[in-house]
Formats: sequence, structure tokens, C-alpha cells
Amino acid sequence: MASEQMADGSGGPPQEPVARPLDPIDRDILQMLQKDGRASIRSVAERVHVSRANAYARINRLIDDGVIRGFGARINHERAGHGASAYITLKIVQNSWRTVRDQLRRLPEASHIALVSGDFDVLILVHTEDNRALRELVLTKLQAIPEVLSSRTLLVFEEEDLEPDT
Repeated sequence: MASEQMADGSGGPPQEPVARPLDPIDRDILQMLQKDGRASIRSVAERVHVSRANAYARINRLIDDGVIRGFGARINHERAGHGASAYITLKIVQNSWRTVRDQLRRLPEASHIALVSGDFDVLILVHTEDNRALRELVLTKLQAIPEVLSSRTLLVFEEEDLEPDT
């Protein structure tokens, strides 16, 4: 519990800033940046019909409010040398989510982790070099986590990232 205590002494989980309501211009900016995170401020401003200063201020506000969590590249995992992908479900010891999450975050193969409801507790999306590396991940790394009670691996045969609507 002490390790989860915040610097302010509240002991609770870190609080995200309260996001201000989004207007249609904010939504247009978000849609544009989802399609092209490298879009210039000038092109964003032109597209949403505001000044560059206004576009810059709005993007910074969206970042400060936690609406935009970052900018990154969409990767073709197969072409990047990760030919095997899988969703892995875990059943974990009750109330051990934070401990398990912290260990899963350290796995370079994991690209998404989620605490879910239903027949299992955790869903992980992983990308590995091949099936042998996937097997090693499941049998050596995941099942070595003491709080993991069981796992199930669902191989991904084909995947596609959905692009935002135009």
C-alpha cells in the first residue's frame, strides 16, 4: 500500500486532469491527428478553419487534459519481424490486478493489456517473432507470475488496424 501512496500523501491512485468538454473543432482536430499524427499545425489550422495559434493552443489543451495520450506510428508487426500475434487471457488471483499489470507492462511483446469482466480477468495482445517465441512467452514469462492462475492463448491469423472515418 505504501508503494501506491501518491507524492501528495493521499494514498489513492494518480488522478487524471478533468477533461473539458470537446467542441466540433476539437473533434475534427482529433480525427485529423488520428489519421496523421505528423500533420503540421498549419495543415490542422487550415482543415478546421482556425488560426495556427488557436490550433496550437487546442492541441496543447487536448494533451494537457489527457485526451491525447501521445503520438506514435502504426506498425505492420509482420513486416517488423513479429510474425506471430496472439490474444492471451489470464485468470488471476483476486485483487492482484495492479501487481500483475506492473509485471505485464515490462513485457516488450505486449502491446495492449486490459482488465476485463467475464470468464477471465486480463486480456493481453502480444506480438512475437514466431510461435516458438510465443510459446516461451506463455510458458516461461506469463505462467511464472505467481498471481496468474491460468492462461489461454488465441492465435491471430490476420489482423487489421481500423482507420478513423474520413
